[in-house]
Amino acid sequence: MISLTEPLIRSSFVNASRKEVSDMSLPLDFAEVDWTAHDYFGWRDRKIARRGYVVVELDDAPVGILLRQAEAKSLARPQCSWCQDVNLSNEVVFYSARRAGPAGRNGDTVGTLVCAQFGCSANARKRPPVAYIGFDVDAARAERMAVLRERARSFARSVLHGTGA
Repeated sequence: MISLTEPLIRSSFVNASRKEVSDMSLPLDFAEVDWTAHDYFGWRDRKIARRGYVVVELDDAPVGILLRQAEAKSLARPQCSWCQDVNLSNEVVFYSARRAGPAGRNGDTVGTLVCAQFGCSANARKRPPVAYIGFDVDAARAERMAVLRERARSFARSVLHGTGA
């Protein structure tokens, strides 16, 4: 992922008002983020309950998306739509995002099931089990990271253009 600064992040949001962007709290450890370990950058707002943010690299530029966590809890354990890790140690929740532009102002939204704390990049980098003799663990891990990046980009496209996710 490209290296991000606070001004770049704040200017990247496509579905948030100026007030929502100014109220946004960056993670406390923002200065220490290892950008090479992220396929997208996501975090929960520490001051505003049920609000999250993701910044996805799309066409070599950051696209920021404001997310709202649904209030309802599922009885079944959902699978993250982005990393699709079947051995998750964290919670998966439903997030919705207003679409960008006039569609969002008219109330159109798009939703996704994603790791509650946005740990998908770490999940995709876990060493996968050896499936058979000759299984290429590094290639499998690289493929999982590439698929994660494409799923996050697809969601960003759906927020921007109304298709994809």
